[in-house]
Amino acid sequence: MERCAPCAPVHCLNILSCNDKNHLREVPVVFNRQFASLCGAVGVLSLVASAQAADDIEAKAQACAACHGANGVPTDPKTMPIIWGQQANYLYKELHDYKSGDRKSPIMAPVVADISLPDLRQLANYFAAKPWPPKQGSGAAGAPPAGIAQCQPCHQPNFEGGAPAPRLAGLSYDYLAGSMKSFADGTRTNNGDMPGFMKALSETDRDAMAHYLAGL
Repeated sequence: MERCAPCAPVHCLNILSCNDKNHLREVPVVFNRQFASLCGAVGVLSLVASAQAADDIEAKAQACAACHGANGVPTDPKTMPIIWGQQANYLYKELHDYKSGDRKSPIMAPVVADISLPDLRQLANYFAAKPWPPKQGSGAAGAPPAGIAQCQPCHQPNFEGGAPAPRLAGLSYDYLAGSMKSFADGTRTNNGDMPGFMKALSETDRDAMAHYLAGL
């Protein structure tokens, strides 16, 4: 029986030329460069979009200055509140309620009608980030009136507000007195707690609170 000749060793064939290998090494480099360029372009577009959004909110905010004041002081503090430095959550809720109709106002309803809720949120944040304007009047607050302690858990001990309650300190007497009355007589109903609190107080008590808060 003949013995088979030993098989010749099998050598793997290198089918890639040197140029092919160099090309394969270059592919990741080219891809990384293209990816970096793409990321850079996306980043620039994001910055442009952010700047445009900020400009849009700034433009919308300018419309508010006609009544609420370019420097944070309302043109008519007796009927218009300070919104510079007011609590953001409160501002958004009121803007939302004007838009939904939960809070009635022939002035504010048309102003917010065509503004989206996300933009209303940004407007609220925009004004909340502004500084509360310096006190306009010279009257002192005096001693805290009876019953005002019940307001402090929500409006905070110094009445400068905290989520979700608004700042009351420094608003005008007329605006405060009018707001309290609207809760007491049921004209304003977009708050579940305030009507009950205000109805339980006499007009004299509410008047004393308004004077005190305006003097802070």
